[in-house]
Amino acid sequence: MKNTIGNSLTVTLFGESHGAAIGAVIDGFPSGIAVDHEYIASQLTRRRPKDALSTPRQEKDEYSILSGVFEGKTTGTPICITIPNDDTHSSDYGEMKYKMRPSHADYTANCRYNGFQDYRGGGHFSGRITASIVAAGAIIIPALNKKGINVNTSIKSIAGETEKEKYEQKILCAKADGDSVGGILQTVVSGIPAGVGEPWFDTVEGMLSHAVFSIPAVKGIEFGLGFDYADKKGSEANDQMYVEGGAVKCYTNNNGGIIGGITNGMPIVFNTVVKPTPTIGKEQKTVDINTMSDTTLAARGRHDPCIVHRAEVVVESMTALVIADMLCSKFGTDWLAKFE
Repeated sequence: MKNTIGNSLTVTLFGESHGAAIGAVIDGFPSGIAVDHEYIASQLTRRRPKDALSTPRQEKDEYSILSGVFEGKTTGTPICITIPNDDTHSSDYGEMKYKMRPSHADYTANCRYNGFQDYRGGGHFSGRITASIVAAGAIIIPALNKKGINVNTSIKSIAGETEKEKYEQKILCAKADGDSVGGILQTVVSGIPAGVGEPWFDTVEGMLSHAVFSIPAVKGIEFGLGFDYADKKGSEANDQMYVEGGAVKCYTNNNGGIIGGITNGMPIVFNTVVKPTPTIGKEQKTVDINTMSDTTLAARGRHDPCIVHRAEVVVESMTALVIADMLCSKFGTDWLAKFE
C-alpha cells in the first residue's frame, strides 16, 4: 500500500472509517515550531458535518499527539496524530459487504485486497480519513503563514449554483430525494516565491494533482484557465509581464502561477471538481460479488448529500502539505523554522 506522500517532508495516513482510530505521521518537519492546539481543533471543526447539509454522523475529533511535540513545540522527530472513531454504526454496512455501491471504491478495494479489506463505512477509502489530512495540515499551515505563504480554498459552485442560498437549497432537495450533488472548489496559494518546482515529472501542477486526486471523490483539477485555454488565442492567453519594485510580475494570471512546472511568483490558482457522494438512498443497479449476480441496492447508513463544503479544508490542507514539501526540497527543511 502507498499511504505516504512527500519527499523532504512526508505524511503517512493510517486507519479505517470504523476502526478504533485514524491518524497521520508527519516526518521531516523541523524542530522548534509552535503547535497551536486551538487552530488544529478549529480546522477539524471546519471539516465536520454541518447541520442538515451533511451526514448525521457526529465525531468529536478529540485528537491526540503521541510524539514529536514537547512543551508546545515540534522536536524534529516524527509527529504522530491519532483521532478516535466513536460514532460508528457498523451494522448499517452488513448488506454492503457483498453488494457493491455504484461509483464507490467497494468493488475496486475488494479486487485490490482480495476481499480482506475493512468494508465498513468504506474502510480505508472513506472520506473519514481526510480528518487526518486536516490535522496534519493544521500543524504545517501556521509555519507557511509565518513565511508569508497563505493557502485558501473556497466554494466556486455546487450543483451548478454559485450563490450560497441557492446551492444549499440544491443540497437539501437532493437529500430529500435520497440523492447527492457535486461541485467545484477553487484554491489560491499566495506569497510563494518564483523558482519552486521541477521540470517534467515533479512539476508543481503534477505534485499538487497527485496529492489532490488522492482525496476521495475528486475527479478533476485545472490550473489557471484550464480547459478554457482551448478557446483562446495566444495573444489572449499569454500572461504579459512587467517589472514593479524590482520584481517581475504579470498583468494576468491565466497560467495559475506556474510556467514550465515552476512557480513564477504569481499566486497558484487551481480548481478541483468533487463528484456527488456515491452512497445514496435511491435504488440503483449493482452486483452481489458473493453470488456473482445482478441485484439492486438502496444504501443504508449516514452519508452526506454533498461533501463539497466539507472538502474545502481538506483540499486546503493537502495543498499546504505539498507546498511545504516542495519548499523544503528547495531550501531545506529547517527553512520553515527560520522566521524573520
